[in-house]
Amino acid sequence: MNRVLVAPGKYVQGPGALERLGEHVVQLGTAPLVIVDRTVMELLGDRLAALLADNLNPLLEPFGGECSRAEITRLQKRAGEKADTVVGIGGGKTLDTAKAVAYYLKVPVAIVPTIAATDAPTSALSVIYSEAGVFEEYLFLPRNPDLVVLDTAVIASAPPRFLASGMGDALATYFEAEACAQSAAQSMAGGNMTLAARNLARLCYDTLLEYGEQALWAAQRQVVTPALEYVVEANTLLSGLGFESGGLAAAHAIHNGLTVLEETHKAFHGEKVAFSTLVQLILEGRSTDDIEEIIGFCLAVDLPVTLAQLGVTHVDPNRIMEVAEAATQEGETIHNMPFPVTPQMVRDAILAADAIGRVYRGD
Repeated sequence: MNRVLVAPGKYVQGPGALERLGEHVVQLGTAPLVIVDRTVMELLGDRLAALLADNLNPLLEPFGGECSRAEITRLQKRAGEKADTVVGIGGGKTLDTAKAVAYYLKVPVAIVPTIAATDAPTSALSVIYSEAGVFEEYLFLPRNPDLVVLDTAVIASAPPRFLASGMGDALATYFEAEACAQSAAQSMAGGNMTLAARNLARLCYDTLLEYGEQALWAAQRQVVTPALEYVVEANTLLSGLGFESGGLAAAHAIHNGLTVLEETHKAFHGEKVAFSTLVQLILEGRSTDDIEEIIGFCLAVDLPVTLAQLGVTHVDPNRIMEVAEAATQEGETIHNMPFPVTPQMVRDAILAADAIGRVYRGD
């Protein structure tokens, strides 16, 4: 099988990058449908309109809140035949929706994250949920975004929990890529991983461990520091390239399984992935040192290591089995692990991870 690496057309990151958004977007089209997270619209709506005014005829449209088939269809209709590009501005679900809308409209897409909470911005993938927020499917797209613009001053001004969540999502990248390397699983890029992808996944992990806590301190003070820049890049670019061209395995499948529990819906994607990474390490039979390193990192950057932190205050083994069955259904990425995985194994690993997390938290 061929080795494949995919990436966005252009990646721009730094404080003040938003000020040049118009000059980047005009290279893609002049009549963009601009899908904006409602909170971002309230905070930056007038500023965005001004930034896109020169040489562009934008249509700003608030995002409905869920990356669902219904919302994608609504926005397609809103675009009509006038839009020649799509711009998504906001968090992961807004961006995934923008990518899907652009795909169905057959136009370029520009992605503008206002938080660094997931690795969604650079990928050729949209995660589709039901209107109630339950995971439904992955929508694989034929190409990566044409443009990704991250203004780290905007990201630093967001609640620090978003940056921490992004670290949780990125935390899984290295471990899932290594599992895929061992099983020779095909990545989402459509082939085996390159040396570049495998090393980017490792760099992502090393960057989190070295700079994660510093970056969170910067975010708590709404300042841009080198550590914050490094972690924003790890959360977005390194994790995005690493998962897409390296592969997903147990952690993201277990995340998907956790969405069947309604009480987890208030937890962020990356928070669920962080806990699910701990579950993957237990499934793999990793050493105590490995598990302690992950738990220590999570505790340092306010990421959950117990089910209670995800909202599951009453742990019913039967309901955890429902999570495990959803995580191991046919087609899930857990089957990229280098050994067969059953629902019983996942259930037991989730319960064990929760027990270990409670010990380290002193619960």
